[in-house]
Order: sequence, then structure tokens, then C-alpha cells
Amino acid sequence: MAWLVLVVSGVLETVWAIALEKSAGFSRAWPTGIFAVALLLSMAGLGYALRTIPVGTGYAVWVGIGAVGTALVGMAALGESASVPRILCLLLVVCGVVGLKVFH
Repeated sequence: MAWLVLVVSGVLETVWAIALEKSAGFSRAWPTGIFAVALLLSMAGLGYALRTIPVGTGYAVWVGIGAVGTALVGMAALGESASVPRILCLLLVVCGVVGLKVFH
């Protein structure tokens, strides 16, 4: 259960990161509200997961999911570059996250 909560919390990290960008410095109400709720839920889920998953592994997996998710949303929906080197770098992050889970 802790791993499922950790993955969902990582996805929520992507949500709050994108909402933060869309909030335009907290000047837009809806994105700011989404940011606050997603941040709170993401942190709560991380805290729950770290009750049974070692902090180094859990935090790295959480950050990796959030970073890769945010970069993919940026590429797919926000016009950021989707170059081969960037995608290869994201694949390296994914390999690291999977490795942390496998060798947990």
C-alpha cells in the first residue's frame, strides 16, 4: 500500500508543479488552489509512505516521478523541447527510480 501511495504522491507532485507555473506567481485563484491542495496531498502521501519505505528510497522515487511527470507534461502540453537527448535523460531518471524500487 505504501508504494501505491508513494506513486500517487509523485503524480500529485507533477500536478502541483504545473499548477504553480499556471498560477502566475499566485495571482490566479484556481491554479493557486489546485497547487495548495495537490501540495498538501502529495506531502501527506509522502509522509505516510515513509512510515514503511526508507527515506532515501522513498524521497528519491517521489522526486523522480514528479520530475519526469512534470517534464513530460511540459513537453506534451506546454511546448517545451522534446529532443532525443532530453528524452534519454528522462529515461535515465526512470531507470534510477526503478532500480531503487528493485533493490529496495
